[in-house]
Amino acid sequence: MAGSIARRYADWIAAHSKLVVLAVLALTVVVAAGVAFGETGSSDVGQFEVDSEETAAQEFVRDSYGGDEGVVAQIVVRNESGDTLTRESLLEGLALQREIRTDPDLNATLSEQGMVGIENVVATAVVHAGSGDGPPPTGTPSLDRQITALESVQQDRFEQVLASVLDPDAELPGGQDPYAFLPRSYEPGDTSAEARLTLLFQVDDSGSNEDPQAAYDAQVEIDGLIEQRFDDAFVFGQGIQDDASARATGDSFAIITPFALALIVFVLGITYRDLLDILLAFVGIAVVMAWLAGIMGWLAIPMNVILIAVPFLLTGLSIDYALHVVMRYREARRGTLDAQDGTGSDLSIRAAMALGFGSVVLALAAATVSTGVGFLSNVVSPLPAIQDFAVLSAGGIFATFVAFGVFLPALKIEVDSVVENRLGRSRAKPAFGVESGLANAVLERLSGLSIRAPVAIVVVALLLATAGGYGATTIDTEFNEVDFLPQDAPDWAEYLPGPLEPGTYTIAEDFEYLSDNFRLRGDEGQSQILIRGDVTDSTVLSAIDDAETDVDPDSSIQRRPGGAAAIEGPHTVIRDVASGNETFAALVARSDSDGDGLPEEDIGEIYAALFDADERAASEVLSRDADGTVTSARLLLSVRSSESAQTIAGDTRAFAAQIERGVADDGAATVSAVATGATVTTAVIQDALLETLIEAFAVTLVVILLFLTALFRVRYGSWSLGPVAVLPVVVALAWLLGAMSALGLSFNSETAVITSLAIGLGVDYSIHASERFVDERERAETLESALTRTITGTGGALLASAATTAAAFGVLAFALSPPLQRFGIVTGLAIVFAFVAVVTMLPGLLVVRERVLGDRPS
Repeated sequence: MAGSIARRYADWIAAHSKLVVLAVLALTVVVAAGVAFGETGSSDVGQFEVDSEETAAQEFVRDSYGGDEGVVAQIVVRNESGDTLTRESLLEGLALQREIRTDPDLNATLSEQGMVGIENVVATAVVHAGSGDGPPPTGTPSLDRQITALESVQQDRFEQVLASVLDPDAELPGGQDPYAFLPRSYEPGDTSAEARLTLLFQVDDSGSNEDPQAAYDAQVEIDGLIEQRFDDAFVFGQGIQDDASARATGDSFAIITPFALALIVFVLGITYRDLLDILLAFVGIAVVMAWLAGIMGWLAIPMNVILIAVPFLLTGLSIDYALHVVMRYREARRGTLDAQDGTGSDLSIRAAMALGFGSVVLALAAATVSTGVGFLSNVVSPLPAIQDFAVLSAGGIFATFVAFGVFLPALKIEVDSVVENRLGRSRAKPAFGVESGLANAVLERLSGLSIRAPVAIVVVALLLATAGGYGATTIDTEFNEVDFLPQDAPDWAEYLPGPLEPGTYTIAEDFEYLSDNFRLRGDEGQSQILIRGDVTDSTVLSAIDDAETDVDPDSSIQRRPGGAAAIEGPHTVIRDVASGNETFAALVARSDSDGDGLPEEDIGEIYAALFDADERAASEVLSRDADGTVTSARLLLSVRSSESAQTIAGDTRAFAAQIERGVADDGAATVSAVATGATVTTAVIQDALLETLIEAFAVTLVVILLFLTALFRVRYGSWSLGPVAVLPVVVALAWLLGAMSALGLSFNSETAVITSLAIGLGVDYSIHASERFVDERERAETLESALTRTITGTGGALLASAATTAAAFGVLAFALSPPLQRFGIVTGLAIVFAFVAVVTMLPGLLVVRERVLGDRPS
């Protein structure tokens, strides 16, 4: 029954080919119009909501605390074999600041704070020491006066002032901490340092969900000015990251695109041996991509990093669908599709398409429904990103069937008719892998091996899958920002011609150096702990102070010069304000029974006085309600951003837990200390996203299994064909995870999405091979004959499809952008493993199934 429906459908397409072509083109225009009329926009994984105590704490912090620094970039000057605190080096830093200030466009992006570094601290101290002209200023002197004072000071006097500035017990004018601009390795009191830091504060004039592009562009321009002044210096900021990523992506595609296109054309050329068929395949892919863009527009699906896998999945499916349609048509045209001895009479164009397409359209439809419904089942996910991924994948898979299960057969009839009937050129071409040749010989040997040793093949495949599954248990699942920064090109890229020669990328090394040696400013450079409950109890301050002294040296929490943990909270603010305010210091001293600089009683009164003495500093670490009652305390932990988000989150949670234990051990106060902040919530979101993706994959496989089991039961009366068709997909997925573990590739939300290709293409490959085997087994007298024709026929199309897509996407492994590299590696492996599993394990399973179970489709 199903076969007759497929044949009637193919006959109708063949008979009305011109109408079908025009109808699909008109429908494509309507769908693609969604690009113009719909609004997609973009979204970030970090914007997705996850219900957790960390995200709830982040909401509370956002509502209760200030501290928005706007846009902050950092300038690092290095001299690993020398000293960056010389007068000449500091003067060069001040001259850079003046150059930036005198440029109207750059100056317009600076906030009121502007630029602050150790050069300003030292120059201000020189001015206050009386070496400049006129009386010392009452506040921070102007930049010109700082430069004048530093230029005119005698060297011995400069060295004295520098030593006094770097004295750990010094009280400096302006209240700046010089150690904030010196590396972690700096020893307090030394008058030399291998590196120094300058902070660049910029205005965030962007609107909602927009980037402050003017500030970002200024960072790139300032980086160019720095290269002219210093031998070893760099700027790090979001603008620098965006610029490097954009340039690396552009350089990658400039290098890779020609090779990828050449590989695709080369492989398709070997497969099709016909330029027109290659062009028709690309026309079909263009239709799919037009539908994909239109669906995004009409459904207002925002672009995000998770959706990057969808066009690649559809491209792989498109190439596969096109090859199956064309190769079946060629088999029918040459009269070999129904002939068991491999010979037969040539058919006309329309008759051949009706026969060939009719023999494969049910497999196309089954692959479309199974993969489409499987991916669409993820729409129940609580995460909007997964919902969008499910809808767009299903819509794109349906569009692939429209392009190659409706449009391509009709278009090929029209094109072949014109070429053959009007131009007199025969369009009867051999099918890849069916007729004699290297591919045919290899595929025939595979079929022979499957017949002779099916059990051995299945056992070996399962053993490898077991090893892959074990490897998956050790795979890294962490999310690290440094993994997304561009890397410098390999040595061979230097020999590329001028237009293809890539730029130099040191941003990954710069980021790691900055993260390891300085306190990275901004959300990425810190985590937070929100403390609520009896925060005015005296045990809270002592618990925080004790926890700070017990930070593990290997923790991701940063260290200040001298070794102290870089943590700011009520305890540090009390001590800082007391050091410069005698009245407040006296109040603290009356309540400080152990001399540690922190009060042990009357904490509420101390906090109220702290707000009176320095409201801005107090409001950074304490929140109050309308009545002035302190409602929470906040700790700011500087962290090494080169560590993974999960590592930072784990260390922050450990610190929070230590505070809770300290309070519980010391008294009856009840407090909750919750780790939060941008990096912690990123870890929470990434973990939730990965968990959801794994659940989605499991649901997808179950849905596909149920669908195929029901389909093969209804069509062929077999309960076992469905599980047999799905098992190689699961095995290929296990192989992929094992290979990722062996190659050191993380299995996080990024690569988990890419592995969806293994499911999508694996199911497609398996259905085509299973359908062809059943079709051949119904006509063949022997199992051996049916298996050989399946592997040489459909296997040839699968080989061409896998070689094309694996080669095209595998070249991304040579990209300069790590995400593109991972995408290329994982995609290439997914395609290769899916193909290998289907042409080795699946035939073995089919042989075992018939010989052991006696289950022959009827």
